[in-house]
Amino acid sequence: MYLRWMVRQDRSKVDFGIWKKIKPSQLLCPLDVHVERHARRLGLITRPQTDWQTVLELTENLRQFDPADPVKYDFALFGMGVDK
Repeated sequence: MYLRWMVRQDRSKVDFGIWKKIKPSQLLCPLDVHVERHARRLGLITRPQTDWQTVLELTENLRQFDPADPVKYDFALFGMGVDK
């Protein structure tokens, strides 16, 4: 999560974007209970375990929507999970 804040830059200033040597496309999507729940419901992850391979699967599937910045969907998935 810390990497996301330091690498990505957005207009809402949630992400600072002060580290320029890492590209947003290199980030992996953080996988907490809320993100996992909705990613499964949306078919973004199918692996039954919640482990490193699941993080890779989710990130790869999010890359289909935006290869340059797949992690930008993390906050939306998290919010869906919290709000139900």
